[in-house]
Amino acid sequence: QLSEDVERVSEHRTDERGGEMEVHEDASSVVSPDSELGTTAPSLRFSKTCLKNVFSVILLFIYLLLMAVAVFLVYQTISDFREKLKHPVMSVSYKEVSLYDAPGIAFYPGKAQLLSCKHHYYDHIPPLINPGQPGDIDCTTQSINYTDPFTNQTMKYALVVQGPRDVKKKELVFLQFHLNGTDQDFSAIDYLLFSSFQEFINSPEKAEFLKSCEGSYSSWKFSGGFRTWVRMSLVKTKEEDGSETVEFKQETSVVNYIDQRVKRRGDQLFFVVFEWKDPFIQTVQDIITANPWNMIALLCGIFLALFKAADFAKLSVKWMIKIRKRHLKRRSQVMNHIS
Repeated sequence: QLSEDVERVSEHRTDERGGEMEVHEDASSVVSPDSELGTTAPSLRFSKTCLKNVFSVILLFIYLLLMAVAVFLVYQTISDFREKLKHPVMSVSYKEVSLYDAPGIAFYPGKAQLLSCKHHYYDHIPPLINPGQPGDIDCTTQSINYTDPFTNQTMKYALVVQGPRDVKKKELVFLQFHLNGTDQDFSAIDYLLFSSFQEFINSPEKAEFLKSCEGSYSSWKFSGGFRTWVRMSLVKTKEEDGSETVEFKQETSVVNYIDQRVKRRGDQLFFVVFEWKDPFIQTVQDIITANPWNMIALLCGIFLALFKAADFAKLSVKWMIKIRKRHLKRRSQVMNHIS
């Protein structure tokens, strides 16, 4: 009996010591997180995480803004390209030459008669010796009869004269016509300019050639009783299909001729001078300023920036998710340790 009492007392003391040890262990487990982590560490970690999240959101909004700007630029670039395709720009260039291809001058004198025709140089026209009388005809001329291209019934008579060629020597052609008697109140002679006299000479159908020229080019007039200067300039226009058309621009000046002859009523003299205005041939063509390669390069740059921005946004989102998971993991670890 005495031995049994001793064993009971020892077990009771053992239980008391175990309970005290458990209490000490629980107390140490409660106190140890505070001693290890401290009181300010969770708040600092939370503030850093919050700042990182806010910064990531700001970067995401910046990406969205850049993407919107890039989409607008793509739309604007394509719209400008289509607009420039519809409205080409006219380009004018000048080519200096020393010799022109001699133009053809088609006169429609009617009842008037060609009295003289001469080539002069350096703008020097000598005084007329016998005005109104037949003189020298030193020009290359050819007479053509053809039907009117607009009526196809009326026959027309044209006198074709070779125009000036040497621009450096200031070559000009001076012609004198005479009209004896007219039933009109005003007397004038029509003329037509076309680009190449040699092309007219080489043409097998000269009548058809002149008929086509009259249908394509404008005609002008010079009046009787005056000396008319015609200063020509050549304009070449390149069409969209690659063809080239030639036309003349001209400046005219008129000087009154004082006729001192004893003449009959209705007797008229016509004087006309043809010369080149300058040695420059004007070339006009339509140019599309929209360059497809520039547009492609711009679009490639915009799309490359978009891809880079998208990659940056993707990394930012991944980083935000990673930071969030790390924060939740630490929080769960602390809660588990406290519990």
